[in-house]
Amino acid sequence: MIGNTPNSRDRSDTGLSDEAIERLVRLRSGRETEADRAAFAAWRRRSPAHEAAAREAESLWHDLAETPTAAAHSPAHSQAHFGTHSEVGTGEDTGGPPPGSTGRYRSRARLARRAVLAGGLAASAAAIVVGSGAIGPVSGVLADYATRVGARREVGLPDGSTAFLNSATALSLAYSAGERRLELHAGEALFDVAADATRPFVVTAASGEIRALGTVFSVRHESDSVRVMVSEGRVEVRSEGGHGDPRTVAAHQQTTVDARGVAAPTSLDVAAATAWVRGKLIFNKRPLVEVVAELERYQAGRIVILDERLESLAVSGVFDLGDPDGGPGGALETLERTLRVTVVRLPLLTLIR
Repeated sequence: MIGNTPNSRDRSDTGLSDEAIERLVRLRSGRETEADRAAFAAWRRRSPAHEAAAREAESLWHDLAETPTAAAHSPAHSQAHFGTHSEVGTGEDTGGPPPGSTGRYRSRARLARRAVLAGGLAASAAAIVVGSGAIGPVSGVLADYATRVGARREVGLPDGSTAFLNSATALSLAYSAGERRLELHAGEALFDVAADATRPFVVTAASGEIRALGTVFSVRHESDSVRVMVSEGRVEVRSEGGHGDPRTVAAHQQTTVDARGVAAPTSLDVAAATAWVRGKLIFNKRPLVEVVAELERYQAGRIVILDERLESLAVSGVFDLGDPDGGPGGALETLERTLRVTVVRLPLLTLIR
């Protein structure tokens, strides 16, 4: 057990609640059978606590449409998976109830955990509505180049530049006699730019505009901003919102840009940031919550950490995206063994507890 150990009643309540949610998600997956429905009915009749957990899960499901996440989503084998010399390590956990806390704290923690899970279920439900999610971004339908979830692609551009597209990415070109303009609609792309002093190379993404100054750089859509990472040369980054001055970002630096402006550049681990181009993911003492967010980009559906005390666990390792048994599943199996967590796989939803 990581962090403070809850009492046996808390563990029992939490276990029943999680099991009820898992069973209900199966019943809402579109693949349920009469046997599944009968099993859930029998399960909830086992005790008043089982019935209460079932009702809580049903209430959570019915409230999905009101969660922020629902709104946001509306439009195997350890060494084999993590490389010969890689490892997965744990860091110190500082979570759990503060000293002297009461049951009220634990109740709030459970409610917070339920809210996080509601977000995961909401995303899963949205994915079921629009399809498996494996088709890639909706913008890919009209883009010049696109990749599906979990896929990567190398694209030779008309000017001799090269674009490497990461998972679920959509890219369009608007080349003219005076400018090479590209729009990254979704996902992430790395650009190896061919020199052409007469035609600037400009990438737009959300509210950001990136102008290459002879370079290799990456552009990545994030939840509320765009991240720009420079491997070689320099780029000029400006906000299309007109706020703040443009910034020059040099090799081994990164920045973020949104409608409010461009952040000051910070240092960048180029090898880790661009490892996906080589079919790898590199994690160096990254919190589990960040690792999960990264793995989630390469699979359809959501990955949700149920116990917030697990989120700060430090993870180090190298994951091979080209492994025939790969995908996030291989990494999750290794995390399950080394971090002593439990991974539950459901249709379009993976739970870590």
